[in-house]
Amino acid sequence: MASFFDIKARKAEAASNGTVNAKEEAKKNNRMQPWVEKYRPKGLGDVTAQDHTITVLQRTLQSSNLPHMLFYGPPGTGKTSTVLALAKELYGPELMKSRVLELNASDERGISIVREKVKDFARMQLSNPSPAYRQKYPCPPYKIIILDEADSMTQDAQSALRRTMETYSRITRFCLICNYVTRIIDPLASRCSKFRFKSLDKGNAVVRVREIADKEGVRLEEGAVEALIKCSEGDLRKAITYLQSAARLVGAVSQEGEERDNADKMDVDEKMVTVSSVEDIAGVIPDNTIEKLVKAMQPRSRGVVYEAVSKVVVDMVADGWSGTQVVSQACFFPPLTFTKCNRS
Repeated sequence: MASFFDIKARKAEAASNGTVNAKEEAKKNNRMQPWVEKYRPKGLGDVTAQDHTITVLQRTLQSSNLPHMLFYGPPGTGKTSTVLALAKELYGPELMKSRVLELNASDERGISIVREKVKDFARMQLSNPSPAYRQKYPCPPYKIIILDEADSMTQDAQSALRRTMETYSRITRFCLICNYVTRIIDPLASRCSKFRFKSLDKGNAVVRVREIADKEGVRLEEGAVEALIKCSEGDLRKAITYLQSAARLVGAVSQEGEERDNADKMDVDEKMVTVSSVEDIAGVIPDNTIEKLVKAMQPRSRGVVYEAVSKVVVDMVADGWSGTQVVSQACFFPPLTFTKCNRS
């Protein structure tokens, strides 16, 4: 009899240890998760600075009658996050995997994918959720296929997709996401409701970056947030990634294995993200390097300019600077701007 109770006690202890280990593992994974994913909007109300689009989608959500959609606009403006948030509000966590198919840039984009993967998912019959689940989520009688970076699809693949959309429109809705709407063929674009996502204005981006920094316990030097927004060029996803990378660069890493209340926060009592650390992460070229190039380009005797510029360029290549970044910064460097104005 005693051995029976010993076995029950050991089982209870093992179950308890398993629960504790699972919680610790979940906390660890949460700390290691990229902040872009960690702070991705959970619902349409969490999407930043796309008020008109969100208002229209929320009205559509109430009727559960979703059209085919085409989201277009600059990268990092919330296109993918918006459609995923919409899908979560439509289907809830249990039906997301069976009702939503997402294909992104890492997937092959040829005609074979449209004929096989997309077509197979589109023709699948739907399972009916329980009445209790339907009270929480609308669960409309169709699936959603999300094609991210659809502008990279070949024209043949887009033509095949148009035929698939026509055939299975009763039980499947498509959401195409792209940066350049002109690269989507007209027969495909005309079947979709278009939603333009504009670049985030500085105010909204600053608020969101500060909010994430506060939640992670990251201290910011004055001007660091502005540097993040400037370096990311309106791409909020890039700004959040730069923030996380800069926090780790300056030594703001979570203390794993240490018991404390704010285990998910960064240990930044003495460290802070500075403007210089942000520029290092973003690959911004130092002003003195750009100044050398600009000075070498100033008018001199024939032949001397080429040699001077060539020497500076060779040094830049040796240092690993991006040519695109060099041109971008040099065009807006004050001395060069002044020279252009004088010549014009």
